[in-house]
Amino acid sequence: MARGVVRVLHLYHRTWQCHRWRWRCSNEEIGNECLTRFHYSTHRLAVRLYYHRKRTGYTQKAACLIQSLKCDSDPDGSKPDGPPRYGITAFEPVSGTWGRVDPVPKYPDGLPLFCQITSCEGNILVMGGWDPTNYEAVRDMPETRSFFAAGELDGRIIVACGHDEHKNALRTAWEYDARMDEWKELKPMSEERDECQGVVIGSEFWMVSGYRTDNQGQFEGSAEVMELETGQWVRVEEAWKASQCPRSCVGVGKEKLFSWADCDSAIRVGVCSAPLGEWTFVSGSAHQGGPTGFFLVDQQPGKCNTIDEISQQFSGFIQSGCCVDI
Repeated sequence: MARGVVRVLHLYHRTWQCHRWRWRCSNEEIGNECLTRFHYSTHRLAVRLYYHRKRTGYTQKAACLIQSLKCDSDPDGSKPDGPPRYGITAFEPVSGTWGRVDPVPKYPDGLPLFCQITSCEGNILVMGGWDPTNYEAVRDMPETRSFFAAGELDGRIIVACGHDEHKNALRTAWEYDARMDEWKELKPMSEERDECQGVVIGSEFWMVSGYRTDNQGQFEGSAEVMELETGQWVRVEEAWKASQCPRSCVGVGKEKLFSWADCDSAIRVGVCSAPLGEWTFVSGSAHQGGPTGFFLVDQQPGKCNTIDEISQQFSGFIQSGCCVDI
């Protein structure tokens, strides 16, 4: 993970692990092997160390979440004026550790509204959204778009669909190379898909549901799948429940896609999920305006295990999230 992406939360002293390596390693190698085995929060990871951890199987999965920042009320009890402010929260399921990522320098007072987050090779990437000061779409991609889908597929960041600044739904797609900082246009989909959701399944990138410009708000039941090797989009009918919004709540079952909002009465509204290997992080509310609950679900959809003892600063609404290997 890039420097500064996750805060240093605590420090372990486990130098005993170094001793058994001393007889066959140089001092630098000893240090690398020790750091590789530490929990990621013990140091700010350099890119070189990330790849070593990845190669040796010592990376850890964490959820990186676009979360509303809690604001203090005025003395009279009223809430501050203006739009909600969002930042990046990190949650690591093994230790149950929560942390707040340092603000993006360009947006010290809050991220763009409705921005998307994804990860690639230990780094997190924040894209798009509306500038919180003037509500104009952020121009950080070849085409200006909002409410688009994004995801990582074998080191490639895929961005697709959504709508342009005139509210016209899009069917175009682009690939971003984070190492080279370059964009490449992909083949367009068969139809426009505004407010769709991107999901990675194996070596395929799924573009789920969405709606056309002339059919606004009426979500499709179809999906389109891009195969990594061919770059071709293949249409899949009846992949999703028609009329149901897929944003941030698409789950992957053994035989079909499902909505996390249908799995438990505690997460009916404002659902967001992030797969974390053995678990899936899920957040949502039981009803509109209700408090946000946070849960971990084992493997396939089942009982939502509540994440308890969350401090006030990490209890805000979650707009979107992704899994990052640290």
